[in-house]
Amino acid sequence: MGSDVAINSVLAGIAADDFASALIWYERLLGRRADAAPMEGLAEWHFSEYGGIQLIHDEDRAGSSQVTLMVPNLDDQLAALRAAAIPVGPTQGTPGLAKVATVTDAEGNRITFAEDLTDKS
Repeated sequence: MGSDVAINSVLAGIAADDFASALIWYERLLGRRADAAPMEGLAEWHFSEYGGIQLIHDEDRAGSSQVTLMVPNLDDQLAALRAAAIPVGPTQGTPGLAKVATVTDAEGNRITFAEDLTDKS
């Protein structure tokens, strides 16, 4: 299956009804203000030149988003979340492959933090 379209980055969307409250929560979750606010009801956090997330005001889809963010060390990430008073679900995974933990925002969107263990000894 070929294509002439080259995709070189991705922005995952998280839909929220109460955009103002969600913006404050995501700033706490990510430990910083949004990198860009290109239009009303849209905020972006850029993690690299290849990807990031967008918080989008969308009352029809609010609470139905799910995003996975890869982190180099899940234990460090979870400590930062707990320090920011963000409740974290249980750590799960498969030994030697990956471990993950999920947080849920006030509207029901799920953000999973995951650490790839395959290249660690």
